[in-house]
Amino acid sequence: MNILVINAGSSSLKYQLINMNTEAVLAKGGCERIGLEASKLECSLPVKRAYEIPMSDHREAFVAVKRALTEGETKVVGDMSEIDAVGHRVVMGGPKLQRSARIDGGVLAEIERAADLAPLHNPAGIQGIRACLAVLGDNVPQVAVFDTAFHSTMPPEAYTFPLPYEICEKYNLRRYGFHGTSHQFVSLRCAELMGRGLEELKLITCHLGNGASIAAVKYGQVVDTSMGLTPLDGFLMGTRCGGVDPSAVLYLMKKEGWTPDQASNVLNKQSGALGVSGVSSDDRDIRDAAAGGNERALLARVIQRYQVRKFIGAYAAAMNGVDAIIFTGGIGENTFDLRADVCENLSFLGIAIDPAENDRLVHGKEGELSTPDAKVKVFVIPTNEELVIAKETRALA
Repeated sequence: MNILVINAGSSSLKYQLINMNTEAVLAKGGCERIGLEASKLECSLPVKRAYEIPMSDHREAFVAVKRALTEGETKVVGDMSEIDAVGHRVVMGGPKLQRSARIDGGVLAEIERAADLAPLHNPAGIQGIRACLAVLGDNVPQVAVFDTAFHSTMPPEAYTFPLPYEICEKYNLRRYGFHGTSHQFVSLRCAELMGRGLEELKLITCHLGNGASIAAVKYGQVVDTSMGLTPLDGFLMGTRCGGVDPSAVLYLMKKEGWTPDQASNVLNKQSGALGVSGVSSDDRDIRDAAAGGNERALLARVIQRYQVRKFIGAYAAAMNGVDAIIFTGGIGENTFDLRADVCENLSFLGIAIDPAENDRLVHGKEGELSTPDAKVKVFVIPTNEELVIAKETRALA
């Protein structure tokens, strides 16, 4: 069974074609700058190629993907009839779509209704779905897999905002959580590595990248997570501020005369590590600047580590213990000094790591950092969100 996984952004469309019999990735690539000048298709599998192709919208981008899969040196299937289903990453399922769902008119309408809660993400997902429907028609099953779904097990005390209850109900305001497919994948994989059932374990999963979130997974169910109504909440990220006192935002809106859209732009795109360091949103650039003596870059790194430790400590308390901590995402998988700093300052939990293993486990390597006598295991597990989407799609298609 071949499943095509689509992840659509506002001006991008990434894809993977996965053979589910072997879980091998047959093709991988993406379209960039859709609707802009110099739009292009880049393929990394089965061969590395880049093509400048005019793409005015996502439909034209999907036509380019179709050609890449079926024609020329990037060809991997004879025609699109060899694709059995399409799985779409959709960020926000809203209050009603709390599980992956086969796409029909009702599901698509619900995704559109949830777009108010994820205005930067859901409209792009909808464009990707409509593009596939326009090119493939109704013959190929299409499935929506939601970032929010894995977090739908949170109890009311974790997801309820302490605002007027009627207002929260009216506008569906609550903690939803994101990066769900990543947290789901690494939780399951950690249980496999430990040789235990997921339903036996208390895990803290740390997805650390330009966007970052941490989740408390107790006996296979999420009981809390750092992101909230949107991916803005939590802790310092590349350009997002994470949790700040709401009155600071109200104060600045008055002082600076910001509109809600302007405030959103500052909080989402000009804050976080970029805002503190003044250097970059890329952790590698900030690391180099800090090493060169840039005090603001160093401060950004210290804040990041401090806040990660705080969430891990809080979630260990929320679950009354923890069996394992997992690092994933671009920063979690590669920034060994962050892992060392976080773990060293959590020794009271019974965490101890092997420095040599910590240094070794970078660039996609999977493994355990813990010393044999450590009470809490620590793992580095590269995430595979596309495989989760493909598995969910197979189950429903």
